[in-house]
Amino acid sequence: MSFAFENFGLDSRLLQAVKELGYDQPTPIQLQAIPVLLSGRDMVGQAQTGTGKTAAFALPMLQKIEPGQKHVQALVMAPTRELAIQVAEATRQMASASPLKVMAIYGGQSYTIQTRQLERGVDVVVGTPGRMIDLINQKKLDLSHVRYLVLDEADEMLEMGFIEDVETILKQVPEERQVALFSATMPEAVRKLSAKYLKDPFRVRIDPTHLTVAETEQRYYRVREDDKLAALTRLLEIEEVKSALIFARTKVRTQELADELNRCGYPAESLHGDLNQSRRETVLGRFRSGTVTLLVATDVAARGLDIDDISHVFNFDIPQDGEDYVHRIGRTGRAGRKGIAVTFVTPKERRGLGFIETYTKQPLKECRLPGREEIQARRDEIFMQKLTAQLGKGKITRERALIARLEETSFDLVEIAAAAIRMARAGEVELAMDEIVEVSAESKQARLQRRDVMLVEQIASSKKDRKPGRSSARDEKSGGAAAQPWLNKRQHGSEAGMVRLMMSLGSEHGVRPGDIVGAIASEVGIPGKAIGEIDIRLDHTFVDVAEKHVRQVLKESTGKYFLRGKAVMLKLAN
Repeated sequence: MSFAFENFGLDSRLLQAVKELGYDQPTPIQLQAIPVLLSGRDMVGQAQTGTGKTAAFALPMLQKIEPGQKHVQALVMAPTRELAIQVAEATRQMASASPLKVMAIYGGQSYTIQTRQLERGVDVVVGTPGRMIDLINQKKLDLSHVRYLVLDEADEMLEMGFIEDVETILKQVPEERQVALFSATMPEAVRKLSAKYLKDPFRVRIDPTHLTVAETEQRYYRVREDDKLAALTRLLEIEEVKSALIFARTKVRTQELADELNRCGYPAESLHGDLNQSRRETVLGRFRSGTVTLLVATDVAARGLDIDDISHVFNFDIPQDGEDYVHRIGRTGRAGRKGIAVTFVTPKERRGLGFIETYTKQPLKECRLPGREEIQARRDEIFMQKLTAQLGKGKITRERALIARLEETSFDLVEIAAAAIRMARAGEVELAMDEIVEVSAESKQARLQRRDVMLVEQIASSKKDRKPGRSSARDEKSGGAAAQPWLNKRQHGSEAGMVRLMMSLGSEHGVRPGDIVGAIASEVGIPGKAIGEIDIRLDHTFVDVAEKHVRQVLKESTGKYFLRGKAVMLKLAN
């Protein structure tokens, strides 16, 4: 049996608005949060952007406040101007059948406009902490009658440095109030704020095993740093990108990438902290209207950005941590729509990929970049679709007349059609000629490990083939070092018959000689007497291992066993 909004006991005017907005059934966060908030209890909700949390807190809020009181009864704090405007608009739509008045206050808009509206009387205020503090200090925003308070995107607000402003506002609100706190993630700062200002809150956490939205397909591509732009443009060719957010690491990088995309024929805008408010509004307006489909942004500039129907999120630069990743990709795959999140991973960023997968408890799917042939085939397919659609429209009398005239020339119809297609496709962006070097899935350390094992095998094989008591002229000149480079005692300091290896752990990791003997002997399966001299340095250790066991030790040392909680890696000492 499905649950409907009517089962919540909401006012008929709210139900009417919900119906007009096209809401069918409550989302999981609405299903859990609305009854709790209607009961009057404080609540902490963990849910991603796009899961319907605005209605989850706005519907109970509109139900509980009384119209016509001429003072602010409900307050919603949001981290950014864009989110404040959108939450205010959504709340206004839900209140459309009632006399309740909703307004947004934020920086960048005239104080006069906002203060006049407040003086006329407002029931619900949605705004950013900074502008709220300004209006409180000017005695224009009175919070003494607030009964319902919402902190939306609390983690973003605190990360942006609003903690003092938020606490100042919370202290202005009467003790007898209901507080709802919503956050995509729950860092320590949010937990402390909740413990300090909420009374025995009910906790709602949507899908605790997966922090990312199920409708979002998550992929990654292994690329070199120099190939990222080429990789991005290939995907823009092959994917059906309606609108995309592209995340870059720095302000300068966002502008450079947007400029490069424009030069390649892909209309793009950049969004970063150096833009003034007017320019920021222009950029977002062009993106929302579809004038440009690509928006290149930094994490800071995109915080609180709430734009519907983003089909793709591209992590041009991998995010610094799992929380940033969750925030980034939460902007696609919303309201039941399919979304795609793409992450480019360079060899140096392999560990970052692992951290993301551990944090989200979801593996990202590794994919192969499309080749030139696939891109050309995709272009041909799109052209054929457009041409077929045009043929189905009819009304091509004038064109038929032109064809009849062309038939009178020496060219046949196939040549004429081919020339027409070439002219029609003349505006297509030229296919990039750059080849993208395939990046191995194997880590550099594993490759070096494999190289060391091969070196040991090659030398062992050459020793087996050499007759006893004889050596090559080259070996005689070099004292045998060419055949057995690790036996040069003056260079490596190892004992005869022993091979010097270097371990990736040292004294700063709390390593002791006994630990090393135990780790190698027990984990690899060789006798303790096969381990010779041990030289522990600050961040690494030299250890001599009997020559006949070196191949086995190197094969086993792939980071699969641990010493003092750290992965152990061994390689031939230089």
